[in-house]
Amino acid sequence: MTWSVGIDIGGTAIKAVAINDRDEIILQRSKPTNDDPDSFRTWVDSAKAILSELESEVGSPANAVGICAPGLADRQHRWISYLPVKLQGIEKFDWTQALGCTDQVPVVNDAHSALLGESWIGAAGGKQDVVLLTLGTGVGGAILSDGRLINGAIGRAGHLGHMSQDIVGEPSIANMPGAFETMIGNSTVEKRSDGKFYSTRDLVKAHEGGDTVATEVWLKSIRALGCAIASYINILDPEVVVLTGGITTAGDSLINPLLTVMEEVEWRPGGHTVPIIFGKLDMWAGAVGAAYAALHPDKI
Repeated sequence: MTWSVGIDIGGTAIKAVAINDRDEIILQRSKPTNDDPDSFRTWVDSAKAILSELESEVGSPANAVGICAPGLADRQHRWISYLPVKLQGIEKFDWTQALGCTDQVPVVNDAHSALLGESWIGAAGGKQDVVLLTLGTGVGGAILSDGRLINGAIGRAGHLGHMSQDIVGEPSIANMPGAFETMIGNSTVEKRSDGKFYSTRDLVKAHEGGDTVATEVWLKSIRALGCAIASYINILDPEVVVLTGGITTAGDSLINPLLTVMEEVEWRPGGHTVPIIFGKLDMWAGAVGAAYAALHPDKI
């Protein structure tokens, strides 16, 4: 049996999957990490231990190994070339050498990798033109066009949360005034609700319970999301838009008002609509995408 491994390096956990030659997840592993300046050795040792554990359980060396992590991957996908503040030590770290692999271990941005996973064996399986949004603390994203990942000149493509929706708004961490991610990201709930709520979960729960302030704040956020998605549809013309991340646990309280907004703002030539769906690989999407990148380096 030929098989591949994808490893997702995160600040709180390292997650890995083994996938067989029938594109089936056969093993999953997760180990906690700590995102602090002294933890880099922990990530490396954990990744090596997980790979060894998977190979021992399968009974043969993996045929391909891929890595995903936050930050900008370089053009050759050798490493993460830019990631300030977080995961100190990961910039330009050579995972191929560290894991003792003969073939290059491709390194992919985590949101890019989640898209590869979802478009391979996830919610958008088989689609060639896909936009993915990760809705969490902020908003990340990725773009698949004609079956290929869009990286851009320096790996920056897909930072969809940093599109401006208010040209006089406060700048985001990317210096974008009124960035979309500030309209819906979990990190701004307290400010958006004038201190009444501290998390999206609490905001949505209050909205579902009939709190008028929560409803006003939440529906304003959903309108921002709908206008952003409609803008991406106009620019990129995807087959489908995939939503992932913690905010999607709002379920119907997210998708139902979002579809109402789309009825109003989406350009629908000839009545054509773009489906908006939730991802189905959950926390494993990045690891699955990393395995795909290892098997199909020509697609990244």
